[in-house]
Amino acid sequence: MGLSTGASQPPLPPPLADQSKPSTPSSSNLPYLRTAGRAEQKSSWNERRLVGSVDYDSGERRVHVEVDGVGVDKIPARKRLRFYSSRWQKDWKVSEVVENVLRLNHWDDIEAVLNCWAGRFARKNFPLLLREIGNAGSLEHTVQVFHWVKTQKSYCPQTNMYNMMIRLHARHRQTDQARGLFFEMQEYRCKPDAETYNLLICAHGRVGQWRWATNILEDMLRAAIPPTRTTYNSLISACGSSGNWREALKVCRKMTENGVGPDLTTHNIVLSAFKSGGQYGKALAYFELMKETNVSPDTVTFNIVISCLVQLGQYGRAIGIFNSMMDKREQCSPDVVTYTTIIRAYAICGEIGNCKVIFDMMVAEGLKPNIVSYNALLGAYASHGMHDAALATFNSLEQSCIRPDVVSYTCLLNSYGRSGQPDKARKIFDLMKKNSCRPNRVTYNALIDAYGSSGMIAEAVEVLREMEGDGIEPDNVSLSTLLAACGRCGQIVKIASLLSVAKSRGIKLNIVACNSAIGSYMSVGDYDKAVAFYGMMKKKNIKPDSVTFNILISGSCKLEKYKELFEFLNEMEELKVPLSKEVYSSLINAYNRQGQLAEAEMTFLMMKDTGCIPDVITYTSMIHAYGAADDWRKAWDLFKEMEMNSVEPDPIACSALMEALNRGCQSAMVFQLAQLMREKNIHLNAQAFFEIVSACSILRDWKIASEVVELVEPTLSLVSVGLLNQLLHFLGKSGKIETMMKLFNKIVASGSRVSFTTYAILLRNLLAAGRWRKCIEILQWMEDEGVQPSLQMYHHVLSHVSKNNSMKHILLIQEKIKLLRQKAG
Repeated sequence: MGLSTGASQPPLPPPLADQSKPSTPSSSNLPYLRTAGRAEQKSSWNERRLVGSVDYDSGERRVHVEVDGVGVDKIPARKRLRFYSSRWQKDWKVSEVVENVLRLNHWDDIEAVLNCWAGRFARKNFPLLLREIGNAGSLEHTVQVFHWVKTQKSYCPQTNMYNMMIRLHARHRQTDQARGLFFEMQEYRCKPDAETYNLLICAHGRVGQWRWATNILEDMLRAAIPPTRTTYNSLISACGSSGNWREALKVCRKMTENGVGPDLTTHNIVLSAFKSGGQYGKALAYFELMKETNVSPDTVTFNIVISCLVQLGQYGRAIGIFNSMMDKREQCSPDVVTYTTIIRAYAICGEIGNCKVIFDMMVAEGLKPNIVSYNALLGAYASHGMHDAALATFNSLEQSCIRPDVVSYTCLLNSYGRSGQPDKARKIFDLMKKNSCRPNRVTYNALIDAYGSSGMIAEAVEVLREMEGDGIEPDNVSLSTLLAACGRCGQIVKIASLLSVAKSRGIKLNIVACNSAIGSYMSVGDYDKAVAFYGMMKKKNIKPDSVTFNILISGSCKLEKYKELFEFLNEMEELKVPLSKEVYSSLINAYNRQGQLAEAEMTFLMMKDTGCIPDVITYTSMIHAYGAADDWRKAWDLFKEMEMNSVEPDPIACSALMEALNRGCQSAMVFQLAQLMREKNIHLNAQAFFEIVSACSILRDWKIASEVVELVEPTLSLVSVGLLNQLLHFLGKSGKIETMMKLFNKIVASGSRVSFTTYAILLRNLLAAGRWRKCIEILQWMEDEGVQPSLQMYHHVLSHVSKNNSMKHILLIQEKIKLLRQKAG
């Protein structure tokens, strides 16, 4: 069966036009880039060349590779007779055969197309056909074509054909099939060469089978085939990609002993082996050795070194190397991998603005970002909950004709989860499934965290069930996230249920999950269960870390179990677990609560002596301790020390210092600190507002109090009732009755809760100002809001009304007093 140009042609894909025959070009389809005439006649039969055409009517162009191969005019005469005697036979070029085959689906009859090709009678065409169809990347089509080639009478096994097939299987990570071809070629008495062994070593290295790769090298030596530099580089890469850097170094030494010197590629592979094995320090030492031996690094070298520096937290050095590459871009220019690594470095440092700057710089340099680059930027935005920027990046990713992958969707979902928008995170999850992108375990964990962080435990548990229904087993991260959420929401029943789920699923809790369980019990105040779980953890030989002891020590401090606290501290020292900043802060808090300032100071000094640098939490704990001891000077000096050590104060630290200053009658310094907070853009929390108002009250500075009112107005619904009452009291006491009433009206309009005490403050200040008529309105407002005025309130208002002889209002208030007494019995 073959192809026909007549009306009875079978339903096979139509062949390309026979370009081997001269044709008259039309105005709408003009060839270009094509050699013709004598140059074409002199060209080799296996030459690959570009051929293009332009369709001016549709405004389209087409460029493809053309390979002639052996045509019908060069095949034996008896074969030509078969060609001319059948109308189904076609004198296609090799490139035309490849295009016809690739048009078919893998289940179609490929042999029917190939049997129409006259070039099948020339064995020289077979390597060309396999090479071209292999370059197209279609493994299934290539395998079927190779099976067909082996059935042809003119077929003769050739090493280069088997090498091409092994290379294609290696590219698709089909190691067993590649090894099968190796044995098959030997059965056909086709001798493997150095390239064959190199391809097999590379194939096993791709899937991390470095022992197989080592055995293949030994087979190569037994076959008396000398290994090349490529052989050793492939084996070193196989060992290094598996993280076996020691074996990679052994191969490198063997390479030098056998007289094959390493090149730059070898050095880069060794560096990559150190990186894969987590030996970042050794990688940097090897890099220094390279420079001492005058080996000029390239972009790949610098990319590995920058990545190792980022892993070690040496971000300054990493950015310094990047800048030097930018300065010497003619010698070694940064590529997409370089820019992506620097974006990740800035993301870890929290400098998200610089991430976008580097991304834009990459585009400005003419480099096209790949999916990994976009995902790095998305991950940076997601880590800080910047959902708007993440969505904009995601949209630009789609506009660049790059299909988002599971990492892209997960980062966008995580950005909404971190910003407290679990519903939008769910929409991204549904969109992901709709676009045929299957969620992985990380995606489900991110959605669980989105619901758990917002206190939506039922929804988070439902996602866990959905995860199991999708065939993905929950891991320790899933359970840790849910346990922490249950602890925050105080759902102790759910904590026990989750632990039961882990046990029934056979999930072995790691230290992170155990810490989450202990922290959850401590959050709900169930100290006994937390300690019991800690005991169970030790029985299962799960070694506690500094986080475990910090949870236990801080929980004991909050529950005022100081004896147990110090027992945990002693156990921590026995296990030689280093004390963290959090543990030191908990100890200082414990001493502070017991009024032991000297012990707190000693702990703080010991912390600095051991090289553990205090953070803002530690400094805040000590400021609280000095404030409780009425030593505002030491609290102020400590605050200055914090600034000198480049520790940025937060609202809690500032409000703690304000409290210490007010207790020490240094209210004027409170205003100085408030000004400093404004200059540093530090948010004023409720405690800071309270202390500022207290300072205004002490100094009777109503002007600053009015400014505080203006600052409070945008967030009235978030301010505590106690602070609002204090503001109203101070304004009324200062004689600013109208300002007091305006603030009260704004409080009511904002939806804030108004208490009985609030009305009492209003009445007291209005009566002091002689505004008894307004007091009667206030009493009516109270009744309308369901707040019952007291007898004392009515009597105070009645005394002022009686002085003004307003009989109408006197009778009204007396009636109210009578009804209230009747209710009281």
